Amino acid sequence: MAEAKNATAKVREYETVFLVKPDLTDENVDKVKDKVRTIINRDGGKFLRFTIWGKKKTMYPVAKQPRAIYIHAHYLGGSAMVAEVERNLRNLDEVSRFMSKRLADDVNAEAHQPQEDLKLSGDVDDNKPFGGAEREGFGGFDGDMDDDGGYGV
Repeated sequence: MAEAKNATAKVREYETVFLVKPDLTDENVDKVKDKVRTIINRDGGKFLRFTIWGKKKTMYPVAKQPRAIYIHAHYLGGSAMVAEVERNLRNLDEVSRFMSKRLADDVNAEAHQPQEDLKLSGDVDDNKPFGGAEREGFGGFDGDMDDDGGYGV
């Protein structure tokens, strides 16, 4: 009876988002991705996809940097495997923050197929001030009064 229970061990769906230093080259980012992929495969999980969201401005400085490269990992496995992934991310100097989240319980591993990694561009324009694009042409308000004495928009 115990053997049957171990054969149908719970497989859960997880995602981990981690921030790496903004000055890393694509080659170094690939090394971090390979390390995470190796841990997941070694511990009996099934890796589904990496999505690199690109270099983005953080809400506050993280590791004294105003920007970071965001990486999203999507995989299947057990809770012990997630703890091992987080332990290894904590020990990598390139990674400044990480967060894991369980997406679903008792998923069918055969129904989820690995996908090709995806790389997005991020917001690499360092010359724009924060919130600059949203403020240009803000609602058509020009500060002039209308004929009836009110401010029209």
